[in-house]
Amino acid sequence: MSSTTGSLPENNLVDQKTKHYSFNSSDLLEIDPYLSPFLDEIDKRHSDYLKVKDSLTQNNKISLIDFSRDGYKNYGFNIDQENKSIALTEWAPNANEMFLIGDFNSWNENSHKMSKVSEYGHFKIEIPAVFDNNGVKDFAIPHDSKIKIMIILESGEKIYRLPTHVERATQPGRDTLNLFGPSYEGRFWNPPIEEKYVFKQPRPRKREDLKIYESHIGISSSKPEIGTFENFEENVLPKIIDLGYNCIQLMAIMEHAYYASFGYQITSFYAVSSRYGSPEDLKKLIDACHKKGIVVLLDIVHSHASKNVTDGLNNFDGSNHHFFHSIQSGRGEHPLWDSRLFDYSKYETLKFLLGNLAYYIDEYHFDGFRFDGVTSMLYKHHGAGFGFSGDYHEYFGECASVDVDAVTYLTLANDLVHEMLENGVTIAEDVSGYPGLALDTEIGGVGFDYKLNMAVPDMWIKLLKEIKDENWDMGNIVQNLTNRRYKEKVVCYSESHDQALVGDKTLAFWLMDSSMYTEMSILKPLSPVVDRGIALHKMIRLLTQSLGGEGYLNFMGNEFGHPEWLDFPTERNNQSYQYARRQYNLIEDDLLRYKHLYQFDKAMNHCEDKYKWLNSPQAYVSLKQESDKMIVFERNGLLFIFNLHPEASYTDYRVGVDIPGKYQVVLNSDRAEFGGHNRIDESTEYFTTNSSWCNRANYLQVYIPSRVALVLAKK
Repeated sequence: MSSTTGSLPENNLVDQKTKHYSFNSSDLLEIDPYLSPFLDEIDKRHSDYLKVKDSLTQNNKISLIDFSRDGYKNYGFNIDQENKSIALTEWAPNANEMFLIGDFNSWNENSHKMSKVSEYGHFKIEIPAVFDNNGVKDFAIPHDSKIKIMIILESGEKIYRLPTHVERATQPGRDTLNLFGPSYEGRFWNPPIEEKYVFKQPRPRKREDLKIYESHIGISSSKPEIGTFENFEENVLPKIIDLGYNCIQLMAIMEHAYYASFGYQITSFYAVSSRYGSPEDLKKLIDACHKKGIVVLLDIVHSHASKNVTDGLNNFDGSNHHFFHSIQSGRGEHPLWDSRLFDYSKYETLKFLLGNLAYYIDEYHFDGFRFDGVTSMLYKHHGAGFGFSGDYHEYFGECASVDVDAVTYLTLANDLVHEMLENGVTIAEDVSGYPGLALDTEIGGVGFDYKLNMAVPDMWIKLLKEIKDENWDMGNIVQNLTNRRYKEKVVCYSESHDQALVGDKTLAFWLMDSSMYTEMSILKPLSPVVDRGIALHKMIRLLTQSLGGEGYLNFMGNEFGHPEWLDFPTERNNQSYQYARRQYNLIEDDLLRYKHLYQFDKAMNHCEDKYKWLNSPQAYVSLKQESDKMIVFERNGLLFIFNLHPEASYTDYRVGVDIPGKYQVVLNSDRAEFGGHNRIDESTEYFTTNSSWCNRANYLQVYIPSRVALVLAKK
């Protein structure tokens, strides 16, 4: 989204700067002068955020960190390890009575009544230690035993729920008695001291060149099964390190009863999905990542919640407006996702969600978050059926449908992460181009470090699906890759995890389709389809990483052109796990060409790690030649040359470069080890000529074959 969309405001910008605002308006207008007519509205939103922050922190008597930690430490189960006592606190304003039941009291619905301790609907119970036959003090509730809350409504109706802050929820076993149907079972998680994982590694240093490996633990096994944290650590993490990624984004970690939701229909926000192992297993995995200096982000879902009742938050206290907007308001349900929508104006909702962030930072040592569904949060229409054009009136003014309470929550969330973590990272998944989303709060921004450049994957798929190679528009490709708001960092990616799902196609599938099953053997002659597919797969990924943003993301398996779609087990496929996996075994087969794509991805990342083009100033594009299908640009002192022509190769092709000197090849997509044809002599030295070319002070000449990308560095 360009900051130059629309026309300049007629009113005097200097006069606007002299007004007093709750944020630094001068710095904001230097970044985006088109926000000038909306400064008063931005000020109102920023002032609302400050007022809420003052309220939560009791006018700075406590910190936002203290408030948020209270949101998880004093709710749910509070365990006193020394005295072996247990306390449970819940907020349920619609409840008349509340009881804790479980294995520990033989599901007695009367023995452990919770006391109402506030007029706002807080209930609490304290359970002292018990003594065994030898007089040894122990917890009254055994570790990992089943628990539930029974609520009696004013009508006398009994309802059964999982605690809102439950830290463990498991699927009912076939050989265990489940008194409440097929829903997930709450567990009291309190392992013995000797079984608790203790973190050994410090958090990694700040990464200015995020290369993110988006990962789903469940599909990480090559076998048709649900993968585990342990398997990921042993078999996938070494590949991520080898490939040169420095950040892992973990999806589907928060507990979700429906596996096929890809982790986006959360039932228990404080529970790590039991499918993959124990909470201690996840801690061990994150510590292993930190040992290698890898940043670990959690794909956090605070945009909506599952409609599940018996094992979710929906109708927790018998009302439909507990943490959510009421159904009657028309804002309580997402129109497309069939899920419940949080009311971000509620004190207890803010405490629950901010506490959730603090919990994952404190308990699991996550280094930050990728916030899912930010577009849905920002707008009352949730972006459903709304095509954003970039007109600023879509974000401000009478025509805008912005949920200011959600803006406040997201700003508070960013404050919290950055106050808790010196090197914390926050990324927003937003398709709308909301101005200031990735700007500092001091200048009126929402405070994210990055936002996803979501238009780029759509561009590549559209090109591959609808337009022949010879008709690709070089200018349009460059425009889509560089069209982002000034000073707002973006994470760019060439394909998303959604495109790996059955019913859609990854880049590799669009490029090679069924040939991936029959023509990837190196024992067979290289077919034109596979030759084109391998060449363009490499070029698209390099072009995206080097030109498209300040961070880069890849979904697991896409780096080597995973040949199968992703299809979670459902009734439609007879609950099969055949396609709910990633076949990493393919890159270990020397007779298959998948290893070539893997090796190029590795070389690309390691080249970036050495020459640092990510998070450097945006590239200067000197050439977008339509007939030759050439794109040439410079970034951070490197010269990038792409020949996207399907047939033509060029000898002594002249390209402009600003810095004079002797250049050499540092990355060449045509190497045989990358599935190329070895047409480039990498020992060649390229000398600049002191003569202007394409608005650059110098030029050099190269041999650039068809469908090849070169990166040159000054020697």
